Amino acid sequence: MLEKIKQTADYLRQRAGEMPKTAIILGTGLGSLVDHIENKTVIPYSEIPNFPQSTVQGHSGNLIFGTLSGKRVIAMQGRFHYYEGYDMKTVTFPVRVFKALGVETLFVSNAAGGMNKEFKVGDVMVITDHINLFPENPLRGKNYEELGPRFPAMTEPYDHKYIALADAIAAEKGIRLMHGVYVGTTGPTFETPAEYEYFRVIGGDAVGMSTVPEVIVARHADMRVFGISVITDLGGKDITEVPSHEEVQKAAIKAQPTVEVLVKTMVERI
Repeated sequence: MLEKIKQTADYLRQRAGEMPKTAIILGTGLGSLVDHIENKTVIPYSEIPNFPQSTVQGHSGNLIFGTLSGKRVIAMQGRFHYYEGYDMKTVTFPVRVFKALGVETLFVSNAAGGMNKEFKVGDVMVITDHINLFPENPLRGKNYEELGPRFPAMTEPYDHKYIALADAIAAEKGIRLMHGVYVGTTGPTFETPAEYEYFRVIGGDAVGMSTVPEVIVARHADMRVFGISVITDLGGKDITEVPSHEEVQKAAIKAQPTVEVLVKTMVERI
């Protein structure tokens, strides 16, 4: 694993030159943020040694280096999911590579189903914490001290100072910004009404099929994390609408301008 990380990091240094301190993982329907990145170097995942391939509609499959709000960044235009058949070490491999490249801050975004009764479709939720319901932890197995400790604390998975910064920016720009706990599940099925109610009862506000493994690995590597969910559908015993991936993409695309303003301003101020 260490050799694969080094091999991939060395390749990216040769292709992209100066390495950034900030990485961004763009979820379903949120890939348009890359349109705001200047002086881009676009590298398809298929050209990167040891990188898996994204198989999901709405995930373009490119790693993009460039400048956003005057800061050097890496952006993943499409991520990897457990439900695609990848194991957790493969799903989180890019985060390991980011750390090897010198990344200190990770932004993660996703599309999620909301069960908080105050949420509306199209809302943007800052992730304040998560509940891990995946059957496998990405740190399971041999621990490499070079990557992080055997038993990392998860007391503050999402950086409190970044959350406060997001709130200040939202107040300045008149953005409706929600807060909540993200529940990570395997997918690929959307949740049953009873499951939505269960996730709400145990403390969840939104549910999705990604993000949690990436955040665990980032925190294991002592990276600071900021996460946002776009609420693309609602679930629960009183909700009759049937969700689909197409509707999720449409709702995510509609929320893109809000996400773009928030992330661009945060990158500028960090």
